[in-house]
Amino acid sequence: MSARNCPSASKSRSRSFKCSAFTLIELFVVMAVLIILMGLAFPAFTSVQTSARKTQAKNDLVQIVTAASAFYTEYGKYPTAAADDPAAKVGPGGTGPTTSLFNTLRGLDAATNPRQIVFMSPPEAKDQSSPRSGIKTSDGQLFDPWGVVYAIDMDANYNNEIPNPYTADTGAGSANIRQGVIAWSLGKNGPLGGSGAKSSANSNDDIISWQ
Repeated sequence: MSARNCPSASKSRSRSFKCSAFTLIELFVVMAVLIILMGLAFPAFTSVQTSARKTQAKNDLVQIVTAASAFYTEYGKYPTAAADDPAAKVGPGGTGPTTSLFNTLRGLDAATNPRQIVFMSPPEAKDQSSPRSGIKTSDGQLFDPWGVVYAIDMDANYNNEIPNPYTADTGAGSANIRQGVIAWSLGKNGPLGGSGAKSSANSNDDIISWQ
């Protein structure tokens, strides 16, 4: 008789019963299989999650660029602090926070958007203490899916080009980008271009609007 929870010998004379309980070894085998399957599934889940976040960031960048461009169409200038301000970069690596820009584009700043036109309506972040993918209501900044504010640069001196924030010809375009508005996310690994000695050389894992 094995260690299974089987019927007694007397009962087995009248009819046969199938033993259904697991032995200890069988239980360990099942647990090992489950652990292996979980190990195989985790990388796939992580990859899908990363892809979804990149898609969300790219959609946000399209909205930002479209909104700032629509502001230019409406007012004949970009939504910068001053029409002749050559340093129009805001966000990480810029001259200041993105609060004023997004308040303007959301129609909340009557000083820079006197008609209070709503050029974009991003959702509020679900977790305001650690915002991701949405507006932080306390300062009006828009955060990417990794919890970092977006960076934006505009052609505020109207020479039809914006300096590339990345080293030229390393995967993020030439030294000067011939667009009126550009925006980018530092991605999962931030800072600019990721981590490591070549972090400022190329876009690496960053999400950029001009490609």
